[in-house]
Amino acid sequence: MLTVAVFVPLAAAVALLALPKRREAWARPTAIAVSLVPLAVMVIAWIRFQLGSGFQLVESVPWIPALGITYKVGIDGLSLPLAAMSALLFTISMIYPADLRGKARQYFAAFLFLEAISLGVFLSLDLILFFVFWDLSLVGMYFLIGIWGHGDAQRSALKFFLYTLVGSLALLLGILGIYLSTPDRTFDMVEIIRTNPVPATGLASTLIFLALGLGFAVKTPLAPFHTWLPPAHVDAPAPASTILAGVLLKMGTYGFIRLSLQMMPETFQRFAFPLGVLAVISILYGALVAMAQTSLKRLIAYTSVNHMGYVILGVAAAGAMIGPESARSLALTGATIEMVAHGLITGALFLISGSILARGETYEIGAFGGLAARSPKLAGFTMLAAFASLGLPGLAGFVAEFQIFAGTLGVYPWLAGVGLLGIVITAALFLRMIQQVFLGELPPRWEGWRDLGRAEVVALVPILAFVVIIGVVPAWLVDVIDTLSRNLVGS
Repeated sequence: MLTVAVFVPLAAAVALLALPKRREAWARPTAIAVSLVPLAVMVIAWIRFQLGSGFQLVESVPWIPALGITYKVGIDGLSLPLAAMSALLFTISMIYPADLRGKARQYFAAFLFLEAISLGVFLSLDLILFFVFWDLSLVGMYFLIGIWGHGDAQRSALKFFLYTLVGSLALLLGILGIYLSTPDRTFDMVEIIRTNPVPATGLASTLIFLALGLGFAVKTPLAPFHTWLPPAHVDAPAPASTILAGVLLKMGTYGFIRLSLQMMPETFQRFAFPLGVLAVISILYGALVAMAQTSLKRLIAYTSVNHMGYVILGVAAAGAMIGPESARSLALTGATIEMVAHGLITGALFLISGSILARGETYEIGAFGGLAARSPKLAGFTMLAAFASLGLPGLAGFVAEFQIFAGTLGVYPWLAGVGLLGIVITAALFLRMIQQVFLGELPPRWEGWRDLGRAEVVALVPILAFVVIIGVVPAWLVDVIDTLSRNLVGS
């Protein structure tokens, strides 16, 4: 069943490229219809998921037996929420209006290709399969930025590709190090998680952990490995920015949990505090730099650095192996919920930034003012997403951040205390942005400003509906994630 979610979009991407030019109008409805298949698979997988079990719905076929490489996919309490969120975001992003520049077939083929690859990363249970999908994700996003972006898009796409490729090479070295540590020479992630073959101490384990950490830190991205992110976001089309923030960044945080923490728990313990310090630096740096931005899209991009810092802080607390197990479990559950919440919230904010650019032809916050009078739907959606991002109770961001900080307080209280300043700064920057863009007097140049259209509303409503649902009734999500957290920390 999970294989369908990966290969149906991949096959459809090839079919779209072969579609005759005269049938190009079929590209969007075809892509949206195909994207509903992985979404339906994830819904079925969620219904069939059994709380308290390990990896489920596992599908395995020998791929390169001589090297111990297998096509193996499955889900657990970590991969299921991320795969489901990814499937939703891809459908929404393809619904959202964009300037296709006469290349609709190629645009939607790139999206379907990237969807298949992204789901493959979260569903893979073989290290080489995981790496193949991981590396191919660079290709899809490179073309989406380079061809359909704006500004200095080609330069931004190249910077994105090269930076993340360096991280991928480091990741490959780490994966090979894990493989060489296994007694039976296997890439089977389930077996490696079960046996933890990498020694707890020594130079080899240190180098493996640092190689993995570099690859994941670049992808996440943690400061100071984040410099590729702002230009990639600013110059990418809005739907591509949604996928970059909502899905691709989560590959890094997912890797920290799946490989670094689950496969090397004792080595992770040695580096948990430095990683927590790096997370707090990212929290404060991302928030402060976002506060200084005059471009709406760059502001949103830097809040991603801030929010990914929250995730890594929770993961660091979970892997510290000090403090109450209940606190560490709570921190890891919060970190995973933050991945989902950030994907939905920031994904919505990037789509909204695209709507603003399409109408105003600029991201400069100072060029606007009073837009709420002309576009109440745009203002309402933006305010809801902004309040969720700053952690307002009753919304998804609060559920995640509360658990992260409550858990981290039981492990690293000083790091949690300093990290809380990031929430205050985030609240200030979003409130200021709302005031400058939507409140006050409407400049004469925006007298003809249009509110959101039907397609934009149809895309934003389900994302923000889940933001509210998770904030009000989070148990359906928490229970699934908690099956992983409790098993991982031993509580």
